[in-house]
Amino acid sequence: MADITEATDITSKITEEYDASQIQVLEGLEAVRKRPGMYIGSTSSSGLHHLVYEIVDNSIDEALAGYCDRIRVTINPGDTITVVDNGRGIPVDVQQQTGKSALEVVFTVLHAGGKFGGGGYKVSGGLHGVGASVVNALSEWLVVQVHKDGKIYEMKFSRGGITEPLTVVGDTDRTGTTVTFKPDPEMFDDTVYDYDILHKRMREQAFLNAGLRITIEDLRGGEPVSDDMHYEGGIRQFVEYLNRHKTPVHEDVVYMSGGREDSIAEIAFQYNDGYNEMLVSFANNIHTPEGGMHETGFKTALTRILNAYATKMGALKGDDKLSGEDCREGLTAVISVKLTNAQFEGQTKAKLGNAEIRSLVDSIVSEQLEIFLEENPGFGKMIIDKALTASRAREAARKARESVRRKTGLESGQMPDKLQDCNERDPSLCEIYIVEGDSAAGSAIQGRDSRFQAILAMWGKMLNVEKARADKIYGNDKLYPLIVALGAGIGEEFNIDKLRYHKIIIMADADVDGAHIRTLLLTFFFRYMRPLIENGYVYSAVPPLYKLTRGKTQRVAYSDEERDRISGEMRGDNPSAKVDINRYKGLGEMDPHELWETTMDPEKRTLRRITLDDAVAADQIFTVLMGEEVEPRKAWIEENARYAVNLDY
Repeated sequence: MADITEATDITSKITEEYDASQIQVLEGLEAVRKRPGMYIGSTSSSGLHHLVYEIVDNSIDEALAGYCDRIRVTINPGDTITVVDNGRGIPVDVQQQTGKSALEVVFTVLHAGGKFGGGGYKVSGGLHGVGASVVNALSEWLVVQVHKDGKIYEMKFSRGGITEPLTVVGDTDRTGTTVTFKPDPEMFDDTVYDYDILHKRMREQAFLNAGLRITIEDLRGGEPVSDDMHYEGGIRQFVEYLNRHKTPVHEDVVYMSGGREDSIAEIAFQYNDGYNEMLVSFANNIHTPEGGMHETGFKTALTRILNAYATKMGALKGDDKLSGEDCREGLTAVISVKLTNAQFEGQTKAKLGNAEIRSLVDSIVSEQLEIFLEENPGFGKMIIDKALTASRAREAARKARESVRRKTGLESGQMPDKLQDCNERDPSLCEIYIVEGDSAAGSAIQGRDSRFQAILAMWGKMLNVEKARADKIYGNDKLYPLIVALGAGIGEEFNIDKLRYHKIIIMADADVDGAHIRTLLLTFFFRYMRPLIENGYVYSAVPPLYKLTRGKTQRVAYSDEERDRISGEMRGDNPSAKVDINRYKGLGEMDPHELWETTMDPEKRTLRRITLDDAVAADQIFTVLMGEEVEPRKAWIEENARYAVNLDY
């Protein structure tokens, strides 16, 4: 049973006596349906897909315990989900505390399962033990079948309640659990599953559990889509996969592992010739995007060992030191730890807090990397040379930054000439439009609301930061005005508390050149100002594509479909009436009042917020589109060309 206390509205009932009658107790799974976000994060797409993760995580826990090596996830017609494993099968005998079958308890009682010290699992991703019951509570219906002891047991539920009790429905010669469920449309904004989202997660789990075979299939629509994932190399192959669009500077992935008591840790890494690090960490197969003690242990040991090795080989003199950033430039690494009693910070399990894991990872890296460097001096020299180059570039960036500050008088608050600032000084109320071209910027300046809207004019193609280090950015005449205008710095120095605008709006033409400019800007924000995207401060303006005129009536359309619909509306009862349709060639064509009414007026405009749902996927796409390798970019364009919108030039 879970109790949720819900306070009365004290603003309207401040004088009423506060007694037991004002306490609401939610029985069983009612709490989940009342506050689903507390259990799955949200009722949006992420929460919908989280239901699948919870059931799959239970199967993976069986794999971690050594009893399961196959999992199949199926998206059925109608967007129901089936998860099948060949584990031991959920127990069906009577659970002593409740007098009910263990299967019923697992699917109807919160915080019930084999993960709370009963000896069922030493290592488990399902920390809170609420997975199966939460999925049940948020499903229109759910059916579970257990193959165990030669029998097939079945139980059915609806919205958390039992509709058919536990029954033997047949005989079997295998073991395992099958769960099929339909998400409840009363609970979710949308109940359509995205194959790519589930595919990515299943691939990730297959990498993290070497030897486990995970199959995902989509039976909706025409031809079935499926993938069978099985990686004997585990996280070694994960690193190779993450580096597939980059150029490694050494052939073999470095792998280290070790254990202490009930905890184990694996680390795999490979350097590439790029300038960005990608560190991906997991605890009990759960992605920890905010890092934690396992990442801290790795970073500390890597920096210490590389500094000691560089000093020993004579590459560092006196008090010279390589920074952690120097040591990790161009590094792709995966850290996976598995432990009992994992302590995650926050409901979303984004950060691992177990201090003992830091010392475990530190000791593994310290001991094994030191030996590896001694046995592979060619690798050691190459990595030290790369780190020294990064160190020199970092020092050059510092000097460039100081030089530009002196030249521009940044300390005195001098703003760029291309910036037309707003009057408001509260960043939460301010927005800045980054506009390409003086003509469009001129219209934007005249059409804006100067109380809260600032305009920064950009011109020409800016630097592709995917191919440049920070020292090249500070002196760049396109990017430095943007850095100064935003006021928060870049890279290691970025401080979001100093940000001058909480809406940063990229306003570019709806053509290939505009798309290129947007991509260059987003690459810059992603690599050097990532918190802007993480905090939801970056937007793309959506200017209209067409202007439609009939007589004195004018309207705009933002898509071909809207153009056709509006054209029909304007003709009305006279289908042969002439409607002039003009395609906007660029923002510079618009009068100031047109630009305000269609693209800048908060009451009427459309903005697309740029999100960072998946930093790894974002890193990959930026590498493909903006990196040095031509073939991956060509392949991506060929694969995605069918999604392109036809544009007039």
